[in-house]
Amino acid sequence: MITSLKGLHHVTAITSSAEKNYEFFTYVLGMRLVKKTVNQDDIQTYHLFFADDKGSPGTDMTFFDFPGIPKGSHGTNEIFKTGFRVPNDAAIEYWAKRFDRLGVKHSGIKEQFGKKTLSFVDFDDQQYQLVSDQNNKGVESGTPWQDGPIPLEYAITGLGPIFVRIAQFDYFKEVLEKAMLFTEIDQEGSYHLFEVGEGGNGAQVVVEHNAVLPQAQQGYGTVHHAAFRVEDRSVLEEWIERMPKFGFQTSGYVNRHFFESLYARVAPQILFEFATDGPGFMGDEPYETLGEKLSLPPFLEPKRNEIEKSVRSIDTVRSTIEFKKE
Repeated sequence: MITSLKGLHHVTAITSSAEKNYEFFTYVLGMRLVKKTVNQDDIQTYHLFFADDKGSPGTDMTFFDFPGIPKGSHGTNEIFKTGFRVPNDAAIEYWAKRFDRLGVKHSGIKEQFGKKTLSFVDFDDQQYQLVSDQNNKGVESGTPWQDGPIPLEYAITGLGPIFVRIAQFDYFKEVLEKAMLFTEIDQEGSYHLFEVGEGGNGAQVVVEHNAVLPQAQQGYGTVHHAAFRVEDRSVLEEWIERMPKFGFQTSGYVNRHFFESLYARVAPQILFEFATDGPGFMGDEPYETLGEKLSLPPFLEPKRNEIEKSVRSIDTVRSTIEFKKE
């Protein structure tokens, strides 16, 4: 008997600028940079991790800034939008006013699957949605960044549903239900809501059936992959054994230092990762200055001088800043 996935672990996307990305997530969204490192497969590329106050699994969105990569284009067959959880409907109202004040493009407050939502984009046309936890039940959310710029009662606490747009819906439904043990729990038009484990906003995938739009093209402004939580290495091994049986091309076991992983290509342009809850981000930096220095996994530490010369310096010191919460 396979052990169920616990919910969302992280989403990794591509940005045109690590600097602008850091500014947007820190000063606009009030998420905490918990790790400044490099892409372990491309050490000239920054990899920034934004999460809750403690870097809890299920709360982080991460970004690569591949040098020279073109702008992506949204379409079908992609993970096209990332959700973030906020505590209640009042928080959604707060964010609509904040985005108006700061000039962030958004869709206005809407309701989807009985929840208040607010979709918005960043400088790269990366797609996001805030979702209210007002009546949410299921996977617990994280802890808002205590020293950030957002009043704690309105702050982002973790990942909400991720959105997949797919041309071959029946195939993808089988991927989620038969291979990954999700259950479809609701439908609104061409949108289908799936959940796994304890369910709720932190364990849901919204799938849009769309065979009209052109094929999405990956580049900056698009999602690279999405990851789901597994408890530990022993459960990860279950999924390492399971996914190839369904015909998926997988990476096999990968040690990412901050967590252990398996990658599986489940559809064209759709890459899913299965990632352990630990060890986490607190092992090599103190809580007070998390994300302020360049952090490297042990196998890259001998190359620190080379890496620090090849990546530009980005000032991510925030422990000396007193943010006004507004």
